Amino acid sequence: MKLIVGLGNPGAKYAANRHNIGFMAVDRIAQDHGFSPWKARFQGLVSEGRLGAMRITLLKPQGFMNLSGQSVGEAMRYLKLNPEDVIVLHDELDLAPAKCRVKQGGGHAGHNGLRSIHQHIGPDYGRVRLGIGHPGHKDRVAGYVLSDFAKADQDWLDDLLRGISDGAEALAEGDGARFQNLVAARTQPARNSGKGPALATPAPVKDSPPSLAPAEPDKPATLTDKLRQLTDRFR
Repeated sequence: MKLIVGLGNPGAKYAANRHNIGFMAVDRIAQDHGFSPWKARFQGLVSEGRLGAMRITLLKPQGFMNLSGQSVGEAMRYLKLNPEDVIVLHDELDLAPAKCRVKQGGGHAGHNGLRSIHQHIGPDYGRVRLGIGHPGHKDRVAGYVLSDFAKADQDWLDDLLRGISDGAEALAEGDGARFQNLVAARTQPARNSGKGPALATPAPVKDSPPSLAPAEPDKPATLTDKLRQLTDRFR
């Protein structure tokens, strides 16, 4: 069994925030893979199902971001899992929008949700870092992550969430490379437009060259023609 956790803040006020991309990702997995309806459990919301042969519990902690570890720790202990069986999907300022990276263990890099999880289960859990870009200055970070995705972000965001859903089974199986390839297939499609090859414009038709066939011989003049020619000569 795996515990897959999406990070975010609870409530409609925060639902479309950049900080809530983890919630969005697990919602998409649950929707696309026929998981059970969400129900309150472990100080969060839980949905259960399978990805391939693997039993999966999806979790959205319902304390605020900096309390996420309480929910994750309670769920992990109840399900008798180790930190290595936990995968956390979260927003990542240090990745460009639509980029996705899988990582096992490591630091929390100042992310409040990860910091809380570190405190409750240690650093050895897996994470899926979902790029949202950086506002450019550290003083703008709080307002940036707690603001909604812009309309211009919707296309790449939808592609990223679709890619995460496509690769969810590989993620559950621990195949991070295959998971990232499946995400990239959505977020970095082939450069062609998907249309068939353009048809070449037909070259303009040039004037036909003079015929090389011999010209027809002149027809013999009639008597009338001869008289007209003779009259013309004496005018």
